[in-house]
Amino acid sequence: MKDRLWTRDFIIVFIFNFFIMLAMFLLMVTISGYAIEAFGISTSNAGLAAGIFIVGSLIGRIVTGHQLSLMGARKIMYIGTVMFIVTYGMYFFAGNFWVLLVVRFLNGFANGVATTAVGTIAALALPQARRGEGIGYFSLSFVMATAIGPYLAFSMLEHVDYQMLFLLVFIVVLIASVFTIFIKTDNETIDLSKEPKPRFQFLDRDALPAATTILIVCLAHSTIFSFIALFADQQGLGAAASYFFLIYAVMMLITRPFTGRLMDLKGANIIVYPALALYFIAYMVLGNATTGWMLLLAGALVGLGYGNFQSIIQALCIKLADRRNVGLATSTFFICLDFGLGVGSYIFGQLVPFLGYGGLYNSMTIIVAIAAVMYYFVYGRKEKYLSI
Repeated sequence: MKDRLWTRDFIIVFIFNFFIMLAMFLLMVTISGYAIEAFGISTSNAGLAAGIFIVGSLIGRIVTGHQLSLMGARKIMYIGTVMFIVTYGMYFFAGNFWVLLVVRFLNGFANGVATTAVGTIAALALPQARRGEGIGYFSLSFVMATAIGPYLAFSMLEHVDYQMLFLLVFIVVLIASVFTIFIKTDNETIDLSKEPKPRFQFLDRDALPAATTILIVCLAHSTIFSFIALFADQQGLGAAASYFFLIYAVMMLITRPFTGRLMDLKGANIIVYPALALYFIAYMVLGNATTGWMLLLAGALVGLGYGNFQSIIQALCIKLADRRNVGLATSTFFICLDFGLGVGSYIFGQLVPFLGYGGLYNSMTIIVAIAAVMYYFVYGRKEKYLSI
């Protein structure tokens, strides 16, 4: 029983994280269309309505990481949950585009606060000897939301308007929030009456070197989220593109629990290097895709490569941190992930006029190679438990 993964608290945070991620994706893929329809703005401004959520989430994580050691993850989770309910309710009162931007920012901030706290509680609810496996399972809550959210959002809009979509999302968040009152797990906090208040930190020094590798990888990965639909349309592969993220998600669902367990037994290297190799190949296949099966093969390879690299690095960041800093390490990981996804598409989007989408994806192999070299120097060469 001591090494049991699926405890009550772990199950609750898994369900809660799935629903808050589902709510995020339901609006992430539809808010641009809503902004254009409701306020008659340009496409670029509509993109801002989607992107400012990530900015808010990033700032929420920066603020939360430090406070976890002072207030405790459970209290932070309650604060984030209340903010979630309030900010999802504010969509009904966004009467113009600028108010909508404020709501999206605050909604993203709430997302950063709540998900950082929930991720910390999930890690602490796991037995240390099986933490890699457990993080692999927990991350599936995000994967499932990624696969279901966009599909469900577009399907719903065929039958309801945006206001009804907002209402349904609000109800989902409200119902999911009820589960959190039953959570007992919490992190160690600092007693300010016995020791001085620590200086403000928004990054964990022990976790940061490993976290920088996910930042580099996410710079490349952002190009998939941003340009895969445009690339597929250009290649005449629009029908296959609709299944790209489904295949991507299925590969992660199948492999993450096993790779997490393997990390616990053999160390991170045995997963990270093959995952990065598969991710490298994925970009080669994607950059040269001319048929539907090549596009779907690329999706499968991305799921196997990026999908497993992400969960292993998250577990590694937590493993490297002091137990009292699990929350800060979790925040550090997500700050790097969000930053990479947030700025990567803007940076590499500048290359599209010169390289085309295919050339852009081929060039991402360089970024993956840089990440592999960086991983080797910050952690890989120090790994003690690699088994060939």
